[in-house]
Amino acid sequence: MKKEDYRIHIVGAGVSGLVAAQVLELQGYRPVILEASNSVGGRVKTQIVDGYQLDQGFQVLLEAYPMAKKYLDFNQLDLQKLLPGAVVFKNGRSMAIGDPIRDFNFIWSTLIADVGTLADKVRIFNLNKQLKSRSIESIFSSKEVSTLEYLEDLGFSSKMIETFFKPFFSGIFLEDELKTSSRMFQFVYKMFGEGLAVVPKDGIGAISDQLKLKLKNTSIQFGAKVASVGDSEILLDDGVKLATHFTLIATDPGNLISNLKSQNVQWHSCTNLYFKIPKRSIEKALIGLIADKNAFINNIFFSSSLDMEHKGNQELLSVTVVKDHSFDDKELIEIIKTELDSYCGITGIEFLHLFHIPKALPQLNELQYDISPETTKLKSTIFLAGDYLLNSSLNAAMISGERAAQGIIKSLEDGLVVENLTSEYL
Repeated sequence: MKKEDYRIHIVGAGVSGLVAAQVLELQGYRPVILEASNSVGGRVKTQIVDGYQLDQGFQVLLEAYPMAKKYLDFNQLDLQKLLPGAVVFKNGRSMAIGDPIRDFNFIWSTLIADVGTLADKVRIFNLNKQLKSRSIESIFSSKEVSTLEYLEDLGFSSKMIETFFKPFFSGIFLEDELKTSSRMFQFVYKMFGEGLAVVPKDGIGAISDQLKLKLKNTSIQFGAKVASVGDSEILLDDGVKLATHFTLIATDPGNLISNLKSQNVQWHSCTNLYFKIPKRSIEKALIGLIADKNAFINNIFFSSSLDMEHKGNQELLSVTVVKDHSFDDKELIEIIKTELDSYCGITGIEFLHLFHIPKALPQLNELQYDISPETTKLKSTIFLAGDYLLNSSLNAAMISGERAAQGIIKSLEDGLVVENLTSEYL
């Protein structure tokens, strides 16, 4: 059987699925992607609302990610850079802190900022230096404790943890107790130290769009919601059955395969709100952190501080809420408006849009950086991909997609497939 005649289906057109399709194409296969929604990207999407460019959840790309360098054309994405720092709002004051080695303008404000002791700031410098010298492999083979325990063991004061580390990394981990693995903290911290946080000019969804445009021999079926996956058959929600030689599930597989239903991936959620405002209160491209444990707001960012393709006619403010809550949308919007005024002195805002993101990041333990192609195999004809297999990052999503595709290719090369499907599908 010719390579192009094998029926290889990928469930999900997120980053993992798109990378997997690219790997399969490069080896001469012609996969079919089944996507339940009407666009690619999964969690990595951008919408245009009233002329404003809104990412589905505040997201950045860390340009130091090895797999991003491999699969993305940074020049084509026209990456807009965030400064290596943050503005901390505490007790009615704002303080700018950052990495003075990469931006000397931060040296004085960081030294005098009331976020921790001078010893804390020396420890941050030493941590940057230490993690830059460590390999990614050594980080993911290190002892795994919570991020909070890791920081305490390094000697950081409770003030530094509460004022800087918690608000900053809660926005990355989407949990506010720093329970996330120390391996993830070290990896992300290393990536921040080796490159900048960036956003494509067309929004974070441009990453997914670029991956899609690279596909030449892959067909994508939108609105194709999968109900279940079998060894040689895929059942769609509308009752249609598809014959398949191999299926690569690039989404949460728990409800698609019967014996996995009790092993569903657990997820962190968040709420992302956008507001229009006449004037920015943070002029530079810096994240704003709310260092108050009673606040619902975790971080703010003036998206319009970057050069965006779709900017609307006012400034655009993104607000992220990590904490669980039971408020309806109207109540939450009013709470956020009140907090923006009381914590940040931001007034005169107009609500634009809200995203509830129930599956923002997978909750994981025993984090790994890489996985073998064989390990992605669930059954002889079913393979898995997704950041939940490794760690919660765009980098992990790309690795898992590549490895799952390699697993299918290896099975085909080893002759581990029945060439002929039953007549009911022909």
